Amino acid sequence: MIGICLAAVGLTAGLTASLPLQGFTLAWTHSIEKILWEEDYQVLQTADGARLQLTEARIRGSGAGMEPPPNAVLADGVWHYQPLLAPLGRLHLARSDYVADYSICWDGSCRGLADLVGPPAAAPQVEVFPCRLP
Repeated sequence: MIGICLAAVGLTAGLTASLPLQGFTLAWTHSIEKILWEEDYQVLQTADGARLQLTEARIRGSGAGMEPPPNAVLADGVWHYQPLLAPLGRLHLARSDYVADYSICWDGSCRGLADLVGPPAAAPQVEVFPCRLP
């Protein structure tokens, strides 16, 4: 079965967590504007192997580099849009103790990245990628 894996890069490099997910939401709060940003990903099988496809993004406001793209639709105070990006092999997440951490959400609940891979000081960078689960 293909799921997603999270690997710490840096001080505690290596595989840290694997989750049996075919889809998830990556959520974080913008460091300056303090506005929630969410991106939905699906595991996609391609000729080159499994990839992550960004299917929708949501921004709960705008400002400081967070302007919604022209195709965004405002619904109930949230900008919704579909980014036109090729499937990704990996997501590279930079983390810091000075800003709110990322969360990964699935099945209606969220878990902080710190709960899954440890605090930012121990894992300042995390890669998220599709992987074969045992």
